[in-house]
Amino acid sequence: LSQQRLVLEISSGTGEHAIFFAPQLPHLYWLPSDPDPTALESIRAWQQEQPTQTLLPPISLDVSQPHWPEQVHLQMAQPPLIDVPISAIVNVNMIHISPWRATLGLMAGAEALLPISGILYLYGPYKQGGVHTSPSNESFDDMLRSRNPEWGVRDLEEVIAVAEKHHLSWNKTIEMPANNLSVMFTK
Repeated sequence: LSQQRLVLEISSGTGEHAIFFAPQLPHLYWLPSDPDPTALESIRAWQQEQPTQTLLPPISLDVSQPHWPEQVHLQMAQPPLIDVPISAIVNVNMIHISPWRATLGLMAGAEALLPISGILYLYGPYKQGGVHTSPSNESFDDMLRSRNPEWGVRDLEEVIAVAEKHHLSWNKTIEMPANNLSVMFTK
C-alpha cells in the first residue's frame, strides 16, 4: 500500500480504527462505513475531535445488501477520490456479530471492488476445523448466539472457502492477542 490509494473499512463501528490508522498511513485515504446511524455519528465526532485530512466522512453501507459496491463507486466519483483506486478492504470484528449473509455480501463486494492484487483484511475470533481456539471464544460464541441466533464465531475454513469462490486467495493467518486472528486475502 505504498502509493496514494483508498482503504475501505467495512463496519467501522464507533470509528476507533479509522481515527488511529488514518494518521499513521497519511499516503492512504481511509473511508469508514457502517450501516448504523449511531456508529456513523460516532465516527463524525471522532473526526471533529482529531481531524485528519485523509480520513474521509463515513458512508452508510450494509454489506448484506446486494448493491452496496455501487454506493462505494458513487463515493469514489466525488473529490478527493476521483482517480484514487481502492487498494484494500479492512473488516474488523464484523463477521461474528452479523448474519452469515453479511459475510457472503462482504466477499461478493470485495470481488467487485478490489483490483487485481487488492487486499482483503479480516480481524476477529474464528473457529478452526470447527473447533473453538479457546474457552473464552466458546463462551463469547454462546453469548453472541443467545443475543441473535444468526450471529456467532465462524469457522475460518468456511470463510476462506467463500472468499475463494469470489476469487480472493487466502494469503496467511496471524494469531493476535485475545484469541483473535488476522486473516489476509489477495484478489
